[in-house]
Order: sequence, then structure tokens, then C-alpha cells
Amino acid sequence: MKLLHTSDLHLGRQFNGISLEEDHAAVLDQIVEAVKANGVDALIIAGDVFDRASPPQSAVRQFNGFLQRIKSETTAAVAMIAGNHDSGDRIDLSAIAADRSRWLIRGAISAEEAPLLLSDKHGPVAISALPFAYEYAARECFESETIDTPEDVLVAQVAAARARIPEGARWIIVAHAFVTGGSVSESERSLTRVGGIETVRTSAFDGAHYVALGHLHRPQSVGAEHIRYSGSPLAFGFDEADSEKSMGLIEMDAAGQVSVEVVAFKPIRRTRVLRGKHAELLLSDPSSDFIKAELTDDVPVIDGMKRLRDVFPNACELVYVRNERPLETKSVDGPAVTAAEPADVVRNFLGEVGLENITDAEQDVVEASLTRLRQREDAE
Repeated sequence: MKLLHTSDLHLGRQFNGISLEEDHAAVLDQIVEAVKANGVDALIIAGDVFDRASPPQSAVRQFNGFLQRIKSETTAAVAMIAGNHDSGDRIDLSAIAADRSRWLIRGAISAEEAPLLLSDKHGPVAISALPFAYEYAARECFESETIDTPEDVLVAQVAAARARIPEGARWIIVAHAFVTGGSVSESERSLTRVGGIETVRTSAFDGAHYVALGHLHRPQSVGAEHIRYSGSPLAFGFDEADSEKSMGLIEMDAAGQVSVEVVAFKPIRRTRVLRGKHAELLLSDPSSDFIKAELTDDVPVIDGMKRLRDVFPNACELVYVRNERPLETKSVDGPAVTAAEPADVVRNFLGEVGLENITDAEQDVVEASLTRLRQREDAE
């Protein structure tokens, strides 16, 4: 059986105030084409369909059009859950017109975790779609006051799902969680209260042949090859500039063993970090990519960002490398060093930040000011 695993679409999101609607349209097209080109039996979307609980209508229309294409242009089943950015009720609305024998769309948590049952020449495959839920909702759902962490929530959901799996069926779990050992990005929102234990151990998924995860934005396996994040299809921060975005094409054999093939996304705009002198960057080939410029210039550049946007219209950040240098440390070994005069400290500081040496007249002003400070301190 072939599965296509993706997650964390975050439809409706912007990048530094720049709309990503066209970027999302491109990756949604690529998901549809990957389903068709690879003869996929089931498409899995592991949460965070939208970027917020009340997404813009343009994002809702975009996603509804995508689902309609999957329904009309492919024969793939769909298993989809709400993530922590989603409204469970809104995700449930997508299930109203769905073919229940082919699609499993879960927004709100439930104690009745009935799977989507599929089959191939090797027998049945059961997909349990476990939507994200906070602890308070899980306590009410499972009537248990002992649920205190995201792991407790998932353990209860997995136990409810396991009870509904037919004997001998290969089992797939879809979940939205922070599994221990995962590599994070800056754009992910915490799944728990401040100070709470956010992570979930891999043992929570014991018995599953494949675990399709959402939440972390970098594609990765955690703990074992069959416990995997697909990652987000787009980069949402410059810390992800080095991350190749992809879908996971999963093939499961008769025994439930899986092989993973990475299907790379081809974004229409990439996220890049460029380093060098401002004049050098202005000689680069023009690009619509999202750019963070790390300038190595010794002094600030006049209208640096404005001029950079003549070449890179989607330049978002400009920083100076000299401002990010770590403080120099000295060894405590060696000869004693006499304390520097305050006026010398001021002069050295101005030199360190790249300003010209101050004149004698300016130095007299500094020394006079320091003298007044000393006199004030003595008077007190």
C-alpha cells in the first residue's frame, strides 16, 4: 500500500507580512500531482491545515478546492486531522460531504476512535486519525482527571484506537505532537502551558506499523524509521533556509514494514540567507526569494534595505555581522592588567562599533562629563 504523508500546510499564513497564497497554491498542486503520479492509495494530512483557528476566507476556499481535486481527480483515500493551529470544528466541517468509506477527517477529540479501513492484496490496513487536543478537552472526553500532559492525551487516544483495530490488520496512526528527539524550528507554537512537559515518548505509539506525524516543520524520523514527520511544505522562518521541504511517499509491505521515499517540494520562492558586503549583494541576480541579508560592512549603509529591495523585492531582514560578534574573553592567566581609564574605555568603545576616532575637542567633552559624574558621586 502506498501512502503520501504531508502536514503543516498553515494555509493563510504570511511570511514577514508577505502573502503566501500563491506559494501555497503551488504546493497544493504538487500534492495533487504526486498523488496521481505515484498511484497513492491514501493521502495523509497530519494537522495544522490552517495557520489559525479563524483563517481568512481565501485560505478556506483554497483548501476546499484542493479537497475537491483530490476527490474528483484521484481515487486516493484521505486521512486528515486538526493540529494545534486549527479549529477542530472547522476541520470537522470538511467531513460533512466526505465519503465515509474513503475519507476520515477528524477535528474534535473522541473516545470512539474508529479507524478508516482500507485493503490491498495483502489484507486490511487500518488508519487511526487522532486529532490534536489539549489536556482539559481530553479529561472531559475520557472522563479522567489523570490526564495532565500531551503524552497522557495521546496515550488515551492510542488506547481507544487500538481497541478498534481488526485482528491482523496493519496499523497506521496519524497524530500531531512533539515526539522526544525531534528537531524544532522557530515557527512552531508550544503545545502546552509554560513550564509543562511538551514531549511525547515514542513508546506511546507501540503497535503501529507507521506513525504519520505533524507539528515539527523539518522532515525527519524520530526514534525509528516508521515514526516520521513530513515537515511543512514551505519554510516559515530563516532558520529553515537549509531545510529541504518534502512529502513522504510511504510504501508498506505485507508484514507492515515501510520504506520511505522523499518527494521534494519545488517552491516558487525560496527562503535564503545571504552574507557579504552590501555592494556585493547588489550585484547578485535579481530574485523574488525571501531574503535575510547579513552584511559584513564595517559601517551602516544608508538606505540599505531600500536599495537591497531593488534586487530582492522580498528582502525581509537586514543585520550587520559586526553587531552579532560574541564578546571577546580573556584568559585569567598571565600578567595582571591595570584598570583602564573611563575616558579610554569610551574611546575604545567607539572604535569597536566602527566609528571614527573622536577629536581632541570631543575627548575634552567626554572627560569633562566624567569629571562631573565623579564629583556628583563624591558629593553623595
